[in-house]
Amino acid sequence: MPSFVDHLGTRIVYDRVAPDGESRGAVHVLHGVGEHSGRYAALLQALAAAGWTAYADDHRGHGRTGLEQHGDLAKLGRLGRGGYRAAVDSAWRMSQIARDETPDGPLVILGHSWGSFLSQQLVNEHPGAYDGVVLVGSALRWPGVLNAAPLNKRWDHPGGKGNEWISEDPAVQDAALADPLTVQRSLLELFGLPNALQLYGLPSKDLPDIPTLLLVGRDDSVGGPRAVHKLAEAYRTRSGFTDVITRVYDGRHEILNGYQQESVRADILAWLDARFPRG
Repeated sequence: MPSFVDHLGTRIVYDRVAPDGESRGAVHVLHGVGEHSGRYAALLQALAAAGWTAYADDHRGHGRTGLEQHGDLAKLGRLGRGGYRAAVDSAWRMSQIARDETPDGPLVILGHSWGSFLSQQLVNEHPGAYDGVVLVGSALRWPGVLNAAPLNKRWDHPGGKGNEWISEDPAVQDAALADPLTVQRSLLELFGLPNALQLYGLPSKDLPDIPTLLLVGRDDSVGGPRAVHKLAEAYRTRSGFTDVITRVYDGRHEILNGYQQESVRADILAWLDARFPRG
């Protein structure tokens, strides 16, 4: 499995799925908190089948990276030395590798949940580095918009699984609970308050114009449609983006793992085709 060593000496493990034949460009997929890139295999394969080289790293403290970093499954999800800042910097390094290996095509960043917040920060910090942005299960990163309450509150009941918020599909809930590399703890518990507070921030003003696709489940407890519409408006009014599309699906937080997942993947591919045609 490919990997690179970040600036603090942590080996970051990642997946790279390439198309048959010439690549159209690169898509860097960023996973959410407490999980890993292996949960995005269907998306990576769909991107590669459509001609894209897909990259997905296990972020610092997570998945295979975290297991090697900590040597203990019980510590997965903890970012380690350097905290949140180091996670942002390592994600940027993954994007640079994707760009370097596919220099003749566009680079698209595609983040889910916490990965979408990392993506928002990378777009702010590296103006013009990305040719397209896709954010799934995202929200405007602002108090009162981004939900700080227990994410499973709506579905809590005696004998419940505690992770019903992630997907409406019981099989996805069960698979997440059975996955040793997936952690069922909140971001605040895993990161601690100082690191968690670094999630907050707004889209930067007057960024280079980037086509942006925002996808969210109707029953997403992280923020939901209201929070995503606010994010879209911020990109239009603050950043100056002229091509911002928001789509709402029936489902919960992980629409890439819900009953609508095939439609979500198809919509992502169609959006990519419309903005970055083959050839």
